[in-house]
Amino acid sequence: MAAQVIPVENFDLVIIGGTGDLAKRKILPGLYRRMCAGQMPEDARIIAAARTDISQSEYIAMVKKSLEDFVKSKKRNEKKIAEFLKRISYIKLDALGTEGWKELAGSLRKDVIHAFYFSVGPSLFAPLAERLLKYKITDDKTRIVVEKPFGRDLESAKALNEELAHSFHEDQIFRIDHYLGKETVQNLMALRFANALFEPLWNSMHIDHVQITVAESLGVEGRGAYYDKSGAIRDMVQNHLMQLLCLTAMEPPAVFDAASVRDEKLKVIKALEPIQDDDVIRGQYRADGKGTSYPDESGNPDTTTESYIAMKVILSNWRWVGTPFYLRTGKKLRNRMSEIAIIFKDPPHSIFKDSNDLKGNVLTIRLQPDEGVNLSMTIKEPGPGGMRLTEVPLDMTFAEALGDDETGIPDAYERLIMDVIRGDQTLFMRGDEVEAAWAWVDPIIKQWAENPTKPAGYDAGSNGPDDSLMLLHKDGRRWREITL
Repeated sequence: MAAQVIPVENFDLVIIGGTGDLAKRKILPGLYRRMCAGQMPEDARIIAAARTDISQSEYIAMVKKSLEDFVKSKKRNEKKIAEFLKRISYIKLDALGTEGWKELAGSLRKDVIHAFYFSVGPSLFAPLAERLLKYKITDDKTRIVVEKPFGRDLESAKALNEELAHSFHEDQIFRIDHYLGKETVQNLMALRFANALFEPLWNSMHIDHVQITVAESLGVEGRGAYYDKSGAIRDMVQNHLMQLLCLTAMEPPAVFDAASVRDEKLKVIKALEPIQDDDVIRGQYRADGKGTSYPDESGNPDTTTESYIAMKVILSNWRWVGTPFYLRTGKKLRNRMSEIAIIFKDPPHSIFKDSNDLKGNVLTIRLQPDEGVNLSMTIKEPGPGGMRLTEVPLDMTFAEALGDDETGIPDAYERLIMDVIRGDQTLFMRGDEVEAAWAWVDPIIKQWAENPTKPAGYDAGSNGPDDSLMLLHKDGRRWREITL
C-alpha cells in the first residue's frame, strides 16, 4: 500500500550546526528522502550555517558523502542527489558574534516559510534566538526547532523557556523529540482512538500493568563526558520515556489537534505520584571481557551516574488506579529494543482443564528495531487429543503490512521536519509540558545528589542489574525479556 504524500508549502530551512553529526546523519538524509518522495516543493531551499571555515564546494562534498553513508543504496539516485545538492548553500556563521548574520538575512526569500533548526548545544539556543530577532530575520511564519536536552532541571528549563519567549511565540517553538515521530508511536494513538476494540479495555479494570522499555546494546561510546553529567534519567526518562508514558496513558482528546493532544499529555504528568525510593533502581554496566565498563568510558572511575534505570510509576486518576507503569532504559543491554507492552489481566476464571499456564493477552507496540504491533492470543493447539491451549501472535510489521515502496516508511526526523514546515505542533513538546516533567523528575535527582551511592553493577549484554528484577518480583510480576 503506497503512502499518501502531501506536499508542504515552499520554505527556506536553515540548519544552524550544519556540519555537525546530527545534520549529517539525520537531517540532511531525511530531507533528501522527502524530496525523493515528492513532498518538498521544487524550489524549497536548504541553507547550512556553521562556524566551520569551508567553501561551498567543500560543504557540498560533505553532504554527498553523508547521503552515501546514511541513505540506503536502493534509495540513492545520482540524478536525484544532484538535484538535492543544487538546493543547498553554506554560510559561515558565528552563533555568538556578528559574522555571517547579515549574509544569512540577505539570503532568505520573502513570502516563504522560514524554519531554523538549532542543531547545536542548548547553551546556544537563546543567543541564536536573540540574533534572529536582532537582524530582523523573523516574521510570523518563522519557526525554530530546538533539540534536547531542554534544560537539565526545572530551574534551567524555565529560564530557557523565558529566554526563547523573548524572541518567539510558543506556537513558533518546536521542541523536538524524535521518538514522537516514529510510526509506531503515532499508531498507538490510532489503535486506541480509531478502533472500538481497544479503548473500552484501556483501563485498570482490564490492564494488569504496562511495561515501557528502551534498551540499547551500545555503551556511551564517545559521549562519555556528556553522558556522565546527565545519566539515564536526564538523557532518556525525562523526555523519551515520559512522552511514551503520556501517549499510552492519556485520555482521548476532544479533537486530534496540537492543543488538545498536548493538554491531555500534560494531565498525565500532573497525575504522576511522587516516586518512592524503593521504586527506583539504578545501574552501571561492567566490562564484559571484550569492552570497557561505564566508568572507563565516562573517564571517571568514581562516577555515580547511572547508565541504567528502572522505576515503578503510579498515576493517580480514575482510569489507571491500581495499574502500575514500569519504565526501564539502559546502555549495553542484551539487545537494541524499544517497546510498549500492555499486559492485560488474566481471565477471571478458566473453564479449561489443566490450563494453569493460561495467561492474559499482551499488546506489544514495537518502536525498534522492527516497527510494528503484536497481539498475543490464546488458541487451541492444532491436532486431536483434547483441548490443549497455546499462545500465538497476531503480528503486523509495518514494512511488511504497509509495503516498502518507493517512498518507504519515513524516518522520524523526516516526518517531524515536515511537520515544522506545516506548523503542526502535535508531535512536539509544549513549554509547560517540559516544565511539568522536570518538576516530577527533579526530586529524584536531588535525592541522589544529597545521598550519592554507587549504582548496582550489571554485565554488559545482560538484561540489567539483578536488583531491577525485584522491582517487579515484589509485585508478583516479571520483566519481559530483552530479546536477541
